[in-house]
Amino acid sequence: ELGGYPNLLPLYQELGYAVDVLNSQRKARSYLKKTVPDVIVAEYNAQSDFRDRSSNLETLMAVLQKQPQVQLLVFHLPEHTERFERFRAQHPVDAAIAFPVTLDKVRQALFAFAAQ
Repeated sequence: ELGGYPNLLPLYQELGYAVDVLNSQRKARSYLKKTVPDVIVAEYNAQSDFRDRSSNLETLMAVLQKQPQVQLLVFHLPEHTERFERFRAQHPVDAAIAFPVTLDKVRQALFAFAAQ
């Protein structure tokens, strides 16, 4: 979606994750009906033109309500921090990283997940 960060696939694999990459909410919903991942990494996109939701993640969160064991790491733009925090107050987000997203920040978040 937003992109603008390093290729994280090698880091995920280095940490022992089997990685599936999905590039749309529709594909993610379908995937989550068949699979329960350990971790989801997603981007938060707040857009005023969404009629019935505040961001791209509401649909994903509806599915994740049935899978509370899945840990969620969210990337968000600094200028959307206020909106993201309102979203986060209503939805369980295990970790968040404001852009710029770096390998070290992602590594630290995933290490924290593993320690739980």
